[in-house]
Amino acid sequence: MVVERRQIIKRGLPLLLIGLLIFLFYFYVFGGIAGLADVVAELQTANLFYYSLTFISIVLSILFYSLAWHRLMSLLSIETTFRKAFLYVWVGNFVDILVPVEAVSGEVSKAYLMSKNSNVNSGKVVASIVSHRILSMTVTLGGLIISSVFFILKYKPPELILDFVIVIASCTALSIILLVYLSVREQTTRKFVNWVISLVARFSRGRWKLTTLRSKAQKMLKAFHQGIEILTRNPRGLAGPVVFSMAAWFFDLLIAFLVFTSIDFEISLSAIIMVYSISVALQTIPIGIPGEVGFMEIAMTALYTLLGVPIVVSVAATVLTRVVTLWFKLVVGYAAVQWIGIKVLMGGTQ
Repeated sequence: MVVERRQIIKRGLPLLLIGLLIFLFYFYVFGGIAGLADVVAELQTANLFYYSLTFISIVLSILFYSLAWHRLMSLLSIETTFRKAFLYVWVGNFVDILVPVEAVSGEVSKAYLMSKNSNVNSGKVVASIVSHRILSMTVTLGGLIISSVFFILKYKPPELILDFVIVIASCTALSIILLVYLSVREQTTRKFVNWVISLVARFSRGRWKLTTLRSKAQKMLKAFHQGIEILTRNPRGLAGPVVFSMAAWFFDLLIAFLVFTSIDFEISLSAIIMVYSISVALQTIPIGIPGEVGFMEIAMTALYTLLGVPIVVSVAATVLTRVVTLWFKLVVGYAAVQWIGIKVLMGGTQ
């Protein structure tokens, strides 16, 4: 585990720094040296009180996000503590940032850690994670649609923004439909998993036995679909996870609002929701860049600028936001990973 952790950090951090250089080069092309100086001046005017609230907001967002996951696991009779769920979510964030398979690598790490430290089949844990992902994506999609309609009716934004919103909303909706379909269609999921196992076995050149892999996968799939069935039969029980997911979305969204408040710039709430929702959707695309550093900063800056925010303010807001949503998550996630390692060395459980 120590070796893997070191390898992840060794490979990920240099790419994060390269991403930052790409973002700086992008702004230099459009803003020049004078523009960079203006951004620095804008950052220096930030109100530290309002900006400090963004760190509280991100912690509250992770807390409610973890509560939703923990509640789903309780519905599936997965006995675990909230502390574990909270810790593993931070670890998942850390892995997501440094391993460039966003929204997949973090979920896999959470599933692995929870399965390893609970007495249930990993399929049930995966069921809780998949259902949690569906809830979160649905809340984000709902926010994007409502805010976009309001913004379009009131401000009439450029067609490029409208096209972008339609594409993102459509892709998110298709992703939700696909996840739901695979969750309820056991035969389809079984065929897909068998195909993946055959592919893995072929590339492993006999190192992994096909029969063993298929047997383990069948057991996990059975537990997974049983878990999904339990959740679908208990719609009232899903009220708590839905409320917690909405609270997590609200506090995550609040970060951008507090950032603009800290630099004393007024922007509509609908515009913030649009940029936030699109950014969340873009982060699920595995483009091979740790934390999507550079790519995400450019996307956020461009979106804010297209929505009428001056480019200097857009860059300053993006930088301040990413300090909280990326670098703070990276630091706390690293601390969580270190804590798990210490507990293992001491012979304790996570």
